[in-house]
Amino acid sequence: GDAEAFTLPGQTTNRFMLMTKHGRVYTLRGDALPSGRGFGEPLSLMLDLSSDDEVIALWVARQAEQAGQVMLASSSGHGFRANEASLLAETRKGKQILTLLPGAQAVCAQPIDAEHDSLALVGDNHKLLIFALDEVPELNRGKGVRLQSYRDGGLSDAQLFTYEAGLSWRWGQNKVRTEKDLAAWRGKRAGAGRLAPTGFPKTHRFW
Repeated sequence: GDAEAFTLPGQTTNRFMLMTKHGRVYTLRGDALPSGRGFGEPLSLMLDLSSDDEVIALWVARQAEQAGQVMLASSSGHGFRANEASLLAETRKGKQILTLLPGAQAVCAQPIDAEHDSLALVGDNHKLLIFALDEVPELNRGKGVRLQSYRDGGLSDAQLFTYEAGLSWRWGQNKVRTEKDLAAWRGKRAGAGRLAPTGFPKTHRFW
């Protein structure tokens, strides 16, 4: 019943970081991963993961001189930017980074690249909100600030992007749509947003 969840290139000298829906961040050393000649090993053998937890994001940790920030967000619509170096935790227990409200779970953990200047959010209500990334404060841990407001439901997905280049999302089965005319959805942090463009995935997710 297993299916592919994440694929990314890396080397044995890399450290891989992952976040679970419970808001914990774990670090794996590349040289400690099982050989490709075998059948792999469950993460639960390498990390202290609870049976009801699951990985929502996986990325390669950047080198110390290149380390930047990571955008974190939960389904309650709260989030913050965190220094990647502060997330490193090479222990089986990992680090509790996101403080979650009752019933909420982590939905976003994305490394911030130098060219990223905007954040797009889409709620369970299919409303899209875009605002400048510098409106999100930097914290080491916690609940964060309100990113998007909802009357019903919560945050479904978040996407970092460069405003001038446009916002992209999955279009149909194997296509990508990039929208550059984003003025209708641009607002301030903690706003409600407007209904996403026609054709935006009904899953309320960018990818």
